[in-house]
Formats: sequence, structure tokens, C-alpha cells
Amino acid sequence: MAKKFLSGNEAFAYGVRLARPQVISAYPITPQTIVVEKLSEFVEDGSLNAEFIHVESEHSALSCAMGASSVGARAFTATSSQGLLYMAECLPYAAGGRFPIVMMNANRSTALPWNIYGDQRDSLSQLDSGWIQAYAENAQEALDLALMSFYIAEHKDVSTPFMANLDGFVLTHTYEVADVPTAEQADAFLPKYQTENKMDLQHPRNLAFSAGPDTNTYFKYREHLGILNASKIIGEAEERFAKIFGRRYTGLTESYRTEDADYILITLGSLSGLVREVVDELRKEGSRVGLLRLRYLRPFPNEEIAATVKNAKAVAVLEKDISFGNEGTVYTNVNSALQKAKLRIPSSDYIGGLGGRNISKEEIQIIFDELEQQQSTVKFLGIGGETNGN
Repeated sequence: MAKKFLSGNEAFAYGVRLARPQVISAYPITPQTIVVEKLSEFVEDGSLNAEFIHVESEHSALSCAMGASSVGARAFTATSSQGLLYMAECLPYAAGGRFPIVMMNANRSTALPWNIYGDQRDSLSQLDSGWIQAYAENAQEALDLALMSFYIAEHKDVSTPFMANLDGFVLTHTYEVADVPTAEQADAFLPKYQTENKMDLQHPRNLAFSAGPDTNTYFKYREHLGILNASKIIGEAEERFAKIFGRRYTGLTESYRTEDADYILITLGSLSGLVREVVDELRKEGSRVGLLRLRYLRPFPNEEIAATVKNAKAVAVLEKDISFGNEGTVYTNVNSALQKAKLRIPSSDYIGGLGGRNISKEEIQIIFDELEQQQSTVKFLGIGGETNGN
């Protein structure tokens, strides 16, 4: 391995290079652009043997990736915000076609108002599109996730496209030291892509076809099972990764000081690092608080959440998202997990960071203070008002 000083975008690009995609379809959009720029440099200098296709739009980028995947090529693309929404028509096509494309999304606010800064409303609006969704915390995890995502997506029991999310600017443009594995290590981890789900003149088959009411549910059920199967394959990939690279990840969630915690804050992405600092500070003051980081939103970690918070007195979700007219999307999913586990724990939703607005340590401390009141609320940080999300 070699240590390099990389932004989150660059780290992800290094991870993609190690995965040796055969086709990269690229359309730049802030704050994703650096990923495809870096990959174009790798193709140009010969360190990555791939077809780099600069298309005319994000819709074309995903369409191109689907075409490549349909003939058995390993395919990668990237996008952000309005670009992801422009791809929205193609997302269920890729999922329904069981094309294991890997796409990096640089989380960014959606218009209007026009805004280039980071929140997670873009990717969370597409949870029902049939893609696996993961959220990285730092540059090292971004690099490692780039490599693992191909292993997970391409596994025969999964065969599902993978969306890896990096918080815009906070992670995509922040530089950190990251360990970059050797090509030999990566090749030992990630097998060459092989699939029967492709156009083949020697073994003709029908792809991306129509299905009427009598058979459509069958295909949707199989699509659903593919994402559920990903839970097991994620664990398998991380175990394999740990043996080869020496870095270990924790599956769909990561728990921090939750074993005896009375109050647990649930969040995702780069914000987790700041919450971890606040947890440590409050622990020194005697407060029994903890952090539960959601690493994956699809498949959703219902059992892991229930097992982690079952003894807590209250929990809260802190998310950079709002489902207008109700509550945060992450909060809805978390409450579903609690309900299915028959846990009667007061829960609150805190919505912050929209349009890149800063979330401070002081605000996180206030959330923990308010958790002790054990009330169920939906609140916008920085606004002061509460809204009933029920």
C-alpha cells in the first residue's frame, strides 16, 4: 500500500481504478467532476485500460453504462444532485435489468433555490429506485467502498446496481491521508466480472423486456430479493477485504459507545465524525450517549438498528433531508424498524445541513440534551420551530 493525500473524490477515483472498469461514461457536474476528471487522467496515462466515453448528459451517462453492462462489461459512472434527478428515468431500468453498474453520487442539494452545496436530498429521493445505497464517512472509506461496491453489485446472488454516496464538498473536496492498495491486492480481492445476464450470440437471451400483470410481480420480487441478499454479501465482502487489506468494516451500521447508552443519535455520512467527537465529550461529563451510523440505507438495517437501540431511553435521527409535508426520510425508515421490533422508544427527528448549512457541535449537544426529555418531535435545526410529522 501507498499513503496519498487525497480528496474524497480522488480517493474514490483511485478505488475505481483498482476495480478495473472496462467502460466509464462521464458527464461532469459539481461537486462530482473531479472523479471523472481523475479517471480520464488514469485512462490517458495508461494506468487504467478502459473506454472513457464523454456523453452529452447524465441521462446518457447511465444509459451508456447500461449498454456496456448489457454486453458483460464492468461499468462505472458518477453524478450529483440535478444530474441524479435527470437520471431518475434510467435508475429503475438499470435495477430492473439487474445490471450491476457502480455509480458515485456526490450528495448535493436539489433546486430550487439553486444550490451547489451538500445535503442528502438527492440520493434519499431515489431510495425506491432499486439500487443499493451506501454512505461513506471519510476518504479512506470512500476508496475502499469504491472497490467493494463492484464485488457486492456483481455477486450472482445480488446483481444489483450500487450507488455510493459522498457528502458534497465536506467529503468530496476535503483532503485526508488514505492508504491506496496495490493493483495486485485489488486483483486478489475482486474477481473478473462474469455474468450470464448479457447479450451473447452463442447463448441468445431476452434482456430489458416487457412483462404484463401476470408476471411483473415475479420480476419485482426477484429484484427485491437481490437487495436483501446484499446484506449477506456485504458481510462477505468486508471479511474478504479485511483479510487482504487489514481494514475492517462493520456491515450495514457502525455503533459507537452504544452498549450502555441511554440516548443514541442516528445519522449517516461525514457528519458522523463530528457526532463521535460530541459523544466523547459528553461521556467525559458522565452522560451515557452513543452514536449509530447508518452505512447503508438499502438494504435497510432494520435488525441492526433494533438490536443497537433496544435498551435506550430515547433515540434521535439527525439527517440532511426532508420529505416535504411529513418528516425526514431516514426518520421514517428508522421508526419502521422500531415498530417492526415492537420497541416503544421515544424518537425525534432533527433536520439540518440543508443546502450545506453548517451543523455545529453545540447543536448536536442540544440534541442530546433534548433527548433526555424523551419526547417525539420533528425539528429543523437553525429555525427553532417544530413540526408534527405524524
